[in-house]
Amino acid sequence: MSLPTTMTHIGFSAPGGPEVMELAEGPVPEPKPDEVLIRVLAAGVNRPDVAQRQGSYPPPPGASPILGLEVAGEVVAAGAEVTAYRPGDHVCALTNGGGYAEYAVAPEAQTLPWPAGYDALRAAALPETYFTVWANLFMLGRLAPGESVLVHGGTSGIGVTAIQLAREFGARVFTTVGSAAKARAAEALGAVAINYREADFLEEVRKATGNKGVDVVLDMVGAGYFARNIRALALDGRLVIIAFLQGSKVETFDLGPIMVRRLTVCGSTMRPRTTAQKGSIATALRERVWPVLAAGRCGPVIHRTFKLAEAGAAHALMESSAHIGKIMLDVGL
Repeated sequence: MSLPTTMTHIGFSAPGGPEVMELAEGPVPEPKPDEVLIRVLAAGVNRPDVAQRQGSYPPPPGASPILGLEVAGEVVAAGAEVTAYRPGDHVCALTNGGGYAEYAVAPEAQTLPWPAGYDALRAAALPETYFTVWANLFMLGRLAPGESVLVHGGTSGIGVTAIQLAREFGARVFTTVGSAAKARAAEALGAVAINYREADFLEEVRKATGNKGVDVVLDMVGAGYFARNIRALALDGRLVIIAFLQGSKVETFDLGPIMVRRLTVCGSTMRPRTTAQKGSIATALRERVWPVLAAGRCGPVIHRTFKLAEAGAAHALMESSAHIGKIMLDVGL
């Protein structure tokens, strides 16, 4: 099969609002020896894409400047070192950028087959949130069966995934949401929902746990919640920070509770990790989570799908926080 040399993608000439994004033409990327070239059928929209478009999250050296960190589609070429995939295979992948395009490359180690029964749209909704949740909630946060977890932003793509996987693997889940509709959605997924506009999550968590607190907090809010997150943790609890939508600087804080109650405060980002590190997460997902997805449990919740040319509208929806679950792009469905 002869491949084109050029493709359509989303570009922007300078950082700014959603309106700066536009369709552009560029070369089809060439896979490195350890990469596959994917004809993209669908791509996910994520908060890091918004931050990159705004100019606050530049791609790491060597990564594609094109937006987009997750795709699903068909392998059309493979590098010389690739052994697991060949042209014609249906895959989804955590890319290092380049997802908002007709073709994208991804390291073999960061690529997974579609779970049984999945189509391109549902498969493309998996990589970014499932890699992030597994790495942070289970590997870094060490969430174990019988424990409890507080997930902030429960109806975001990350939140929906975290609620489902935590419940699936035996944890009791609390989550914060911003409306009654979002509370109902989170409860349907198996969480105890706390509307932060109407109640203090710290008081609600401590009341529900007999003043013990939760074992893990997965936080994407940052400084605005830090002190209450610490107070919401049980003895030997773990606070895992994956974003700071309300700032990263805590001006004053008493470190005493961290020492006295043996707490762990940690955090991580996904994009700067090495291919080998992301590959270890992919292996764990394929072994532990893909069978669950194939069985029809813990699947993505897709709020809305936009055409590639409508990427600006997709970003505007993301920034509004009015969505429940994933926002997707139809690239070649």
